[in-house]
Amino acid sequence: MDIVAEKCRQLKQLFPEVFVENKVDFDQLRRTLGEWVEPGKERFGLNWPGKAECLKIIQQPSVATLKPVRSESVNFDSTKNLFIEGDNLEVLKLLQKSYFGKIKMIYIDPPYNTGNEFIYPDNYSESLDTYLEYTQQKDENGKFSTNTDTNGRYHSRWLNMMYPRLYLARNLLCEDGAIFISIDDNEFSRLRDLCDNIFGEENHVGVITIRGNPSGRDYGGIARMHDYLLVYANSPETEINRLEDTNKKFPFEDERGGFETRELRNRNITFNKQNRPNLHYPFYLNPNKVDKHGFFEISLDKKTGWEKIWPKESQGVQTVWRWGKEKSGDNLNLEIVGKANKNGGYQIVEKYREKSRMARSIWHDKDVRTERGTLLVKKLFDGKVFDFPKPYEVLARIVEMGSDKDSIILDFFAGSATTAHAVMGMNYRDGGTRNFIMVQLPEPTERNSQAKKAGYETIADIGKERIRRVAKKTKEEQKGQLDINNASALDLGFKAFKLSHSNFKVWEGDIEKIDDLEQQLLDHVDHVSKLSTSEDMLYELLLKSGFPLTVKVDKFKLVGKEVFSIEDKEGKLLICLEKNLSQEIVDSMAEINPTQVICLDEGFNGNDQLKANAIQTFKLHAQKREKEIVFKTL
Repeated sequence: MDIVAEKCRQLKQLFPEVFVENKVDFDQLRRTLGEWVEPGKERFGLNWPGKAECLKIIQQPSVATLKPVRSESVNFDSTKNLFIEGDNLEVLKLLQKSYFGKIKMIYIDPPYNTGNEFIYPDNYSESLDTYLEYTQQKDENGKFSTNTDTNGRYHSRWLNMMYPRLYLARNLLCEDGAIFISIDDNEFSRLRDLCDNIFGEENHVGVITIRGNPSGRDYGGIARMHDYLLVYANSPETEINRLEDTNKKFPFEDERGGFETRELRNRNITFNKQNRPNLHYPFYLNPNKVDKHGFFEISLDKKTGWEKIWPKESQGVQTVWRWGKEKSGDNLNLEIVGKANKNGGYQIVEKYREKSRMARSIWHDKDVRTERGTLLVKKLFDGKVFDFPKPYEVLARIVEMGSDKDSIILDFFAGSATTAHAVMGMNYRDGGTRNFIMVQLPEPTERNSQAKKAGYETIADIGKERIRRVAKKTKEEQKGQLDINNASALDLGFKAFKLSHSNFKVWEGDIEKIDDLEQQLLDHVDHVSKLSTSEDMLYELLLKSGFPLTVKVDKFKLVGKEVFSIEDKEGKLLICLEKNLSQEIVDSMAEINPTQVICLDEGFNGNDQLKANAIQTFKLHAQKREKEIVFKTL
């Protein structure tokens, strides 16, 4: 084994962004690992003003939280679906611990950078503060800006917006996951280079051209009829699923079902007798025994009067079969047969029964037309409430390509939530248990628009309402139908969360004035926000502890105090956010045999003896069980 090559392969799997023309950019590696290095000499690759600063933004931890909103949710306590309202950069940071390596598929339809979309806060480095101001969670007047082409850093600003989001998104993909990104000509080339940098050029699966507007958009000198879909895998081992063709008609049928034929010879001459000698062997064909379809009996054994069939020579190369001799022997006259050629000779063919095919690089059928998405949303809402939603059929096709039946699917530019619609639709179709995570900025709807008149204040409101309406429509369709794909068990709900400031006061480390420092110390005596509910704090602690937001939470009373219990494969976590704790509640929690216990520091009311006794109580129970109990106070 080439040790250096293997180490480079492992490093590239972890940090594809530090490789430039298959060489390690050590300065970039140091930045990735948190050591700041000023940009040095020029190298080949995509560079722009602000790229180095993006790594600082990525590594800066979030001090926000996600607060549950039961009133906007559907089936809050049982659903595994999420709709998160907030700035997606902060949300992606908050999801890192709980969802690291758990997302099978990501789809995004980001701003195409035409100068009309909301992109990110004016002060990019203060995205959380600006977001809180923008959503009136702070007193100042926050502002999100559009990126007009009169700006001197038009493309750079777009790249500064996309780079950290894609970087963080890659962390969430599982090893065999994939990301699908819609884009048009404005930033296609830069997005391709950006994804090569983040996901690795070797993980580029392909580009799909989608002809969404057959009549074309008559401006710019050439009427554009299409957009693009970039597809990247998280590793070379990722497999993109084939698409089912439910309307497939086969020309032949036997006792095993319908089929068509395809040549058993490998038509790729790079595989030949010289490098695949085990795939180069003869068949024997009986010209006197033919069935009703015109197929001939074949054998691997030499027989008198039978024709000898070798893989046909092509371009001067001795080609090979696609199957080895053992597999061929197991399928003789069942799945492989002889067939006459037009030139009077014979060939060996496979009975091909697959009702699916690999996705094509051009989609031009009626299902992918942009107008279909507009008409569907208009029908769902009895009016036009959203401009240019992606067609449901496009997203259903992408979900089929990129997910398994039990996958988690993320869309952090959710818009009208077409992705959530497609996930529910695919589950209804094939009995899957896929779940979605939608993230959408609460971008205000246009003044005097139909959406505003209908009561939808933000794009996020439209997305949530679409999921509700799709769920209602699905339930109506289920009535009176056979439950073939276990449709009655469909998850048609979602937990709604909103990005907000932490429930716990954040320590500001850059204070210089003594008076300000003294005030901050006094403020942290009671460091829990007065507006926070126990459920608000619970979900912040779950995120910080690495639990998914959909984990099952049991709530019960213990010695008159409210306790939350969360279980996973590591054990049981108990959270008690009550005040006025006692030794009795501590003993009762220890008896439940948890692996972790979290309480509020103020719950001990300054009683250091009680707190010390609690620590010893959990230690003693841990020793008896020979298993550690982690006890934390906040």
